[in-house]
Amino acid sequence: MSGRADPASGPERHDIETALAAAVPAGARVALGDGCGTPFALHAPLSRIAAARPLSALLGWLPAPVPNLDLTAFTDVRVLMGGPGSRATVEAGIAHLVPARLSALPSLLRRELRPDVLLATLVRGPAGLHFGSEVSYQRGLVEAGVPVVGIISNGTPFADAGRPLPEDAVTVVGECDDGPTEISNPPPTETDRVIARTVAALVPEGARVQVGPGRLAAAIAATIDVPVRVDSGLLPDPVVDLDARGLLIGEPISTYLCGTRRLYDWANGRPLLHPLEYTHDPTRLSSSDPAPLIALNAALEIDLDGQVNVEGTGQGAVGMIGGHPDFATAGVRGDGLSVIALASSHRGVPTLVDRLSRPVTTPSHDIDIVVTERGAADLRGLDRPERRIALAELWAGEVATVGDLHLATSHSPRS
Repeated sequence: MSGRADPASGPERHDIETALAAAVPAGARVALGDGCGTPFALHAPLSRIAAARPLSALLGWLPAPVPNLDLTAFTDVRVLMGGPGSRATVEAGIAHLVPARLSALPSLLRRELRPDVLLATLVRGPAGLHFGSEVSYQRGLVEAGVPVVGIISNGTPFADAGRPLPEDAVTVVGECDDGPTEISNPPPTETDRVIARTVAALVPEGARVQVGPGRLAAAIAATIDVPVRVDSGLLPDPVVDLDARGLLIGEPISTYLCGTRRLYDWANGRPLLHPLEYTHDPTRLSSSDPAPLIALNAALEIDLDGQVNVEGTGQGAVGMIGGHPDFATAGVRGDGLSVIALASSHRGVPTLVDRLSRPVTTPSHDIDIVVTERGAADLRGLDRPERRIALAELWAGEVATVGDLHLATSHSPRS
C-alpha cells in the first residue's frame, strides 16, 4: 500500500486551503470521506485549519496511512471503523474509537454524531458529480442535509450506483489527478490455500458471497470454482479474477473498492457502489432473493464458546468491527451460512483462547461453521457444551472432512 504526499503547492494549495477555510466554520464537526479514496488533497489544509481554530473530526475506515492528516490538531477525534490510517492515534489515546457495526453508522451520524460538513472525493459522471471509489456513509449524510465540500479527482473510478449529488449541496474547492490508494496482498501461504479449499467447498453454485480484504480472503476468492454473485462490504481485486474466469453473476453489490489500479479500471463506469443503508441492511442481506448469502469472515481469535474478536489483541488496535456482525447475522438467517475462517495459530500463538483479548465482536450464535487449516467445525444445532467440544477438537485436528459437513441447506444437529 502507499501513502500520499501533499499534492498541492504554491498558488494551488493556497486556493484550496482558502476555499476550504471558507466552507468549514470554526467549531464544526467534520466528517471525512473514508476508504481508499479519502480526499487526500484536503488532509493537509484541513489539518492546518484545525490548528488555527477549533474543529472536531469524524473518521471512518482508513485502510492505508494518511501522513498529511494531523489528528493532534483537532479538539476531538472520533473513529467509527479504524484501519491503518487511524491506528496509531487510537493506540496513543488521541482518537476515540467508537464501537459500532457498520449498519448502525447512518443512524449514529444522523443523531449523536451528526457532522456539520462532509469532506469527500468526487468524480464527474455523465449527469453530474458523484462519489467515486466509495459511497459508505456519505450518501446518507447528503440525504440528511449535511453539506459536502469536495475535491474532484480525475484519477478516481466512477462506480457510484446512485443519482448525481444535488448541486446546491456541494461546494467544490479544487481538482486533482490522484486516484485512490492502491492496496495489494502478499501471496497466500500454504495455510491460506488449505483453509481456502475448505471454505470454497461450502459455497454452492449461484450463491451470494461476501468477500473481504487480505491475503486469506484473496485465497478464498481464487479457490471458488462455481458461478457466484458478490454481495459484500467491499470489493477487492479477486472479484476481477472471478469475472475473468467467467464465475461472476451480474454486477457485484458493495460500498467500497479496495485494491489496485486493475480493480479501479475494471470498476470504472459500473454501478457497483451503494450506501451503507443498503449494503449492510440485515433484512436485505438475509433474504434469499436472488440467492442465499454465504458470509465469509475472518477473525483474530475465537474463544471456546465460539465468540469472535476482530478488533485487536493486546494493546494493538489492528482490526475493526466493520460489517463483520452484520454479514454474520445475515448469514445464519434464512438459507444462508455464516463461516469464520482463520489459521489455528498466529506467530506460534493459538487463535483459540479461553478468554478474548477484546470485547466480543460477533456472538457465537451468529456463527455456523469455523474453518482452520486443520478442518472445519459445524456448530449448527449444537448446544454450548457440544460447541466447546467441537472447537477444541478442531484445534486438535480431530475433525471430519469437508464432505461430512452439513452444508447451507441443512441445519440439523449431527448424530
